[in-house]
Amino acid sequence: MIAMASITLQSGFTFDAGTLYGPDGVTEEELSAFEECCGKAHTALMDMRRKGTIDGHLSKDGEPEAVLFTRLPYIAEENINTPERIMALETLGRTTRNRVDAVVFFGIGGSYLGGKVLFDVHCGAFWNYQSTAERNGYPKIFFSGNNVDSRSLGEIIRFLQGERNAKPAYTVVAVLLSKSGSTIEPMSNYMIFRQAMMDASVALETVAVTDPHVGEKETLLHHLAEKSDWPIFFVPDGVGGRFSVFSEVGLIVAALIGFDIRAYLDGARAMDQVCRNGDWHENPALFNSALKYLAGKLHGRCLEVLMPYGDCLKSLSEWYVQLLAESLGKRLDKRQRVVNYGRTPIVAVGTTDMHAQTQEHQEGPQDKVVQFISVTDWENDLVVPHLYDEYAQLEAFSGLPLSRILESARSANAEALAGDGRPSANYILPQLNAYHLGELMYMLCLSVAYEGEFAAVDAFNQPGVEIYKKFLGSRLKALKEG
Repeated sequence: MIAMASITLQSGFTFDAGTLYGPDGVTEEELSAFEECCGKAHTALMDMRRKGTIDGHLSKDGEPEAVLFTRLPYIAEENINTPERIMALETLGRTTRNRVDAVVFFGIGGSYLGGKVLFDVHCGAFWNYQSTAERNGYPKIFFSGNNVDSRSLGEIIRFLQGERNAKPAYTVVAVLLSKSGSTIEPMSNYMIFRQAMMDASVALETVAVTDPHVGEKETLLHHLAEKSDWPIFFVPDGVGGRFSVFSEVGLIVAALIGFDIRAYLDGARAMDQVCRNGDWHENPALFNSALKYLAGKLHGRCLEVLMPYGDCLKSLSEWYVQLLAESLGKRLDKRQRVVNYGRTPIVAVGTTDMHAQTQEHQEGPQDKVVQFISVTDWENDLVVPHLYDEYAQLEAFSGLPLSRILESARSANAEALAGDGRPSANYILPQLNAYHLGELMYMLCLSVAYEGEFAAVDAFNQPGVEIYKKFLGSRLKALKEG
């Protein structure tokens, strides 16, 4: 299953370790010496799958807390994604289609980033410019709540008000994603938006995605949703926001754009099955995480560039920034020793950033791992026409599909980096579809979970995020009082 430092699954998905594994990266001897640690980390994740907890992970209150993201790919009655919950999502998609004009998602962090990936991959940049028929009856889609930016929100409001003025009736669905209902960014945006839609006589429906508990544990948003008779979908217990794309948090976006939820979870489940193998020769998440951990520990590779080749995959890199930074950027290890562990993630896109960041990747400090994402078979590939063959510089790429030019640029980038002893690796998707996207995103989630065990840090908490919130609360109070 492994050859030339690559692992290829039956689906065709490939993790090519490239020069990240070898003389200029992590050597065979270094990886072999690390096998015992790999085995312990794998055992810890297998136990986590079975028990739903992992040693060293505690809630904000200091109590053991569940870690359940590995259960999300499995649709079963006893799991988080039950057949009934998946059917509820699919029903929402059907009842919205050909009835609702626009949907606005209000979320931040994991409530925004994962769903945005699904949208960008499935819909592309010009979805809202297409006719209803071209969108197969699905509504226009907007994302808000991921900042407190008056201009951004105001532009959405003015656009929808203009659409309403051009039609006798106009229906908008607001999807409000917040586990607590007190998250400042989505809630402030939603309240402004709701008032603006009421003022413009827009028919506004709201769907809440929040904590499932009722009674004493009921959150503000859950209470508000019940009081207002809004449909409620769930932010599951035991699943941090950065892992939640496989739950209703991300899948609600999929439902409202016609993205294949079941194929996406099938891909994640297939990756999970492969990664139950404790041999790094056959487990791409274990292999990937071990290489990057050792590249940092032994070779000073403290930055990680994720560089997909394709514009629609930029948001995937942005999602990964949160996944890596929040999971592994930790001051303390599980024994409460100061370690200041982490690797700084960097968003890049090929070929765009070959004309920008690559200069620094190629000649800057030797402190980076560059990971590419490439797609073998692009749908609706375009070919450069023979318009100016009298010019040798243009004739050189006339007649070539853009996909082949794109891949040639990526491989040239990898070769140039290798020529200066700079390691890179590549995730290869046979096609850009829901199944292979599920494989890749789930593999990346497992990779950070493995690395948390290698570094003995809690990959499932985010104490650094909580610190600024305390300061922000006092500042907002002062603003109100002033």
